[in-house]
Amino acid sequence: MKRTIKHKSILKLSGFLGLFLIGTTACNEAKYLNPTPETSISGANVTASPERILGLVNGIYRSLKNGNFYGGNYYTYTEARGEEFINRTSNTFTAFEAWSQTLNSGSNFVAGFWAAGYATINNANILIKGLTDNPNVVSPALTKQYIAEAKFARALSYFSLVTLYARPYNENKGTSPGLPLRLLAETGTANNALKRSSVAEIYAQIIKDLDEAEADLPLNHATALLNTTRAHRNSAIALKTRVYLNSGNYAKVIEEAKKIVSTQAPYAASTGVNHKLQNIIEIFTTNYTSTESILSAPMTELDNVTGQTSFPYVFNANAEYNLNPAGIWGDTEWKSTDLRRTFSRTASGVQFLTKYNKPSPFLDYMPIIRYSEVLLNYAEAAARTGDLSKSADLLKAVRNRSDASYVFPDKDVSTQTALVNTILKERRIELLGEGFRSNDLLRNLLPLPAKSSNALSAPAVNPADPNYIFPLPNTEITSNKSLLE
Repeated sequence: MKRTIKHKSILKLSGFLGLFLIGTTACNEAKYLNPTPETSISGANVTASPERILGLVNGIYRSLKNGNFYGGNYYTYTEARGEEFINRTSNTFTAFEAWSQTLNSGSNFVAGFWAAGYATINNANILIKGLTDNPNVVSPALTKQYIAEAKFARALSYFSLVTLYARPYNENKGTSPGLPLRLLAETGTANNALKRSSVAEIYAQIIKDLDEAEADLPLNHATALLNTTRAHRNSAIALKTRVYLNSGNYAKVIEEAKKIVSTQAPYAASTGVNHKLQNIIEIFTTNYTSTESILSAPMTELDNVTGQTSFPYVFNANAEYNLNPAGIWGDTEWKSTDLRRTFSRTASGVQFLTKYNKPSPFLDYMPIIRYSEVLLNYAEAAARTGDLSKSADLLKAVRNRSDASYVFPDKDVSTQTALVNTILKERRIELLGEGFRSNDLLRNLLPLPAKSSNALSAPAVNPADPNYIFPLPNTEITSNKSLLE
């Protein structure tokens, strides 16, 4: 009896996307002596059935949670660059070079993150081409949805890359060199040589992908798990608020945010998934699929990230980074009554972040987009465009969710400058350990602050310094000399 490929098999296959096998077709003898396994994917059969197409879709999400991407090291390296944590081990393999601001073109993560990002992009491109060339394997509605999911993942990947390896958009309206803009499915090395598009061109493609994804993504999926782990309409909208905020287009942040944020508190999305703030403790401990989560990288017993690429392992279980008492953790205005203060443990006289507190094999979901970020994006954009009342209300919603009794001092919210600074501080508290701090500094053209402990220190990095952004990886330069043009 013919064996049917099950969903778990499809997930296993997804790790091989882009590496196509050549089937044996020379003669019947070869066919029967060397049969092609049903679980192999070739250029000819990669889109042969709905199950295999779903395998490609799942493969995109699996590549997003690669250990060098949103499965772990994205958080480790972006958090290490900021000032909120103190390194304790000088371990090169767990981001010491990022913490000490000494990353170079040969650093493992510089190459690994680039490769993981572009692998996800290529997986998305392969799916888009496969569905375009074979439009009748799944229904027209599913074809549109799957292409939209691919475009969403491509947009997220390009945004993650351009904010690390290219100069900030706000420095010069995006005229700096950005990244090679790869929009074609690649199955070989023939097209390796590709010049960098400008930062503005990368941002334009990101927004184009997200606009098109918004139009064709479903309003929601069948389960809370899928609403958390696969893109839907509100995912694209939420990511656009992040992208527009990063490029200083505050009017567009507000326009997009209004699609999924009600006009009055308690704030919630009125269409699609009913996103709203939830209990801050539960969303990091017992309810990873609440309506606050817009997109997360899930971990399971059969498919997770462990060891030196696991953010929970490095920052908590193995105690390689403690919370910096001179960083936001030491801010006296962040009261002990705030539930977010409970995300810590004390050992050897210092505190460690416990937002991700599952024991080995570290099955914490890694948050990529939360509703609280959307509210803070909206709040900042409203403040910067002069709507201080709306901005303050959104800010208070985030703070009072975790500390109902807190009242912001009038000096912190009464002027535009003060309110923007208060929102930026709130981002440091709310999004601590979620990979935002160093990019928030870069998009505002602020220095990466100096930091130190009794044993180790790292210098400040100013916006004009060459190490303000990641260097291009040697591994990529070797195969693509056009990067240097």
